[in-house]
Amino acid sequence: MTTVGVIGATGYAGAELVRILSGHRHVELTILTSRQHVGMPFARIYPSMAGGAGGVDMVCEEYTADRICDRAEMIFTALPHQLPMKIIPELVQRGRRVVDLSADFRFREVSAYESAYQPHTAKELMGQAVYGLSEVYAQQIREAEVVGNPGCYPTSLLLPLIPLLKDALLNTETLIADSKSGVSGAGRSPSLTTLFCEVAESFKAYKVAQHRHNPEMDEVLSHEAGRPVHITFVPHLVPMSRGMLTTLYATPARKISADEIRGRITSFYAGRPFVRVCPDDSLPNTLHVRGTNFCDIGFRLDDRNNRLILISAIDNLVKGAAGQAVQNMNIMLGLDETEGLMGVPFPI
Repeated sequence: MTTVGVIGATGYAGAELVRILSGHRHVELTILTSRQHVGMPFARIYPSMAGGAGGVDMVCEEYTADRICDRAEMIFTALPHQLPMKIIPELVQRGRRVVDLSADFRFREVSAYESAYQPHTAKELMGQAVYGLSEVYAQQIREAEVVGNPGCYPTSLLLPLIPLLKDALLNTETLIADSKSGVSGAGRSPSLTTLFCEVAESFKAYKVAQHRHNPEMDEVLSHEAGRPVHITFVPHLVPMSRGMLTTLYATPARKISADEIRGRITSFYAGRPFVRVCPDDSLPNTLHVRGTNFCDIGFRLDDRNNRLILISAIDNLVKGAAGQAVQNMNIMLGLDETEGLMGVPFPI
């Protein structure tokens, strides 16, 4: 049994981590920290977690390195960008392994991170961290001390594209991503743009051609394609609490059949239980992945326009954040990667 702590347990991703970890058979959740709710029972912040078999009878504590290292072997940091880079180096020095849900350890190149965020203060450790796209980098994740958990938009976009880019099946200069996210992707901190009256009955694009996930996607896509890739990415906010649907457009690099596309994606993710390729007569739907760690992938070939349309659906808080983080922990601990993540999906 591995002891586990969550730093930043009361944000949406942190709370999702607590929900998943509380039902995990091979870990013991031993400490939760919160900057804003020190001394408050977790179940008072999230009453759904009170009592019952899945109840969380824990009080949120103030973070100190001593406190968390004394009580947890595996640590999740569910904090805003810039904070993890300040605390993770000491945790690693003290022999702890960390899965970080911020962007601080997602990049290979420091300059790429700094162009989108801020100066990095743990550059040496950044160079050792592994990008936590579980289905693609499991071998590296297994040995990692620090895993930079991918963003939700990149997860939804990279999983459909990587198998096809690695086989040079797509013209990389034609890649376009149109993504829609539920409001929980903006986090729990109050903001004018996420107030009910601003979001309800609204559907809008935002941060067009300047979203901070774009450099993260470009770096991974370039690495997998073996040459520079710059994807056009347009995110949208939709009036639902959770869920993400990404539609990708690309021109095939050569004549390609639907059977070849399906075969390539299916074989690439063979044995990886959280990627589901939809049957020919259906396409991904956020309803069907709600509360799960699945990424559903579907596609259509538009022969008239010589265009491939790829579609993926994930739950932005699970596969796009906490679920993938637990999947990465499972890989790091040598467990079956599905442990704690195979709850029965909601039918509606």
